[in-house]
Formats: sequence, C-alpha cells, structure tokens
Amino acid sequence: MTVKMLVNIDVDDLAKATDFYCKAFNLHVGRRFGADAVELLGGTSPIYLLVKPNGTTASATSRHLRSYARHWTPVHLDFVVEEIEGALDRARNAGARLETQVKTNNWGKIAMLADPFGHGICLIEFVGKGYDEIATSHDQKHR
Repeated sequence: MTVKMLVNIDVDDLAKATDFYCKAFNLHVGRRFGADAVELLGGTSPIYLLVKPNGTTASATSRHLRSYARHWTPVHLDFVVEEIEGALDRARNAGARLETQVKTNNWGKIAMLADPFGHGICLIEFVGKGYDEIATSHDQKHR
C-alpha cells in the first residue's frame, strides 16, 4: 500500500499565504475551494492552505487558541532545495524570517525560518550522499 501525503497549513489570510508560498518555493495554484482553501502544486506533495481565523480553537479537545505569531509545533515543513542561498533569498523576499544562520553539516546545509504565519520551516540543501552520510541503518521495513 502506498500512502499519499497531503500537507495542510492553517492561515488567517489566504491571499497573503498563497503569495508567500508561491513566491518563496515556486509553487503554483492548483484548485481553489471557495474562499477558504487553495491547493498549491509543484512540490512532491500538494499543499493545502486552509483559512482558520486567529483566536479559534484548533480542535474540540484543544485548550489552545490559534495564534499566527511565531509558535512552536513538533511538526514542520522541510523544503529540499538545490542551492540554499538563492532559496533563502526568495523565502526572505517573500516574507519569511531567518531564525538562525545557515548551518553546514556533513550531510548538507540547513536554514531555519518562520513563515509569515508563525510556522517553522527549514530549507535543506543536501551534499554528498545527503542523510545517508549519517544513517546507521538501511532497514526499509517498519517493524
């Protein structure tokens, strides 16, 4: 069985979010779903921007309200790019904020940013064998 991934990003301004992700990552609009959602194509998985007003609850069981100031979540997006400096310029020009200087590792380079809606995003430029430079196992099966 193949699992198809879809990425959903909550935003409070659909036009601003569409403009940011299209300019920063060379994505383009696929379909529009009324005034509350847009599909972005051009990556390995479609990205859906979903309008969720600031201050609303994220779920029926959540005690937290949505905030589009910089926030932390254990899930974030990594965009793999061919050349990190150009990609970083595009992202910053589109409205991203660089949070740390670009770091170089034996597997590649990483830039940590925040999008205009407070979501953490990383730019990754692989070098050599990429993550295989540090991988300790090639076991492909989930046990």
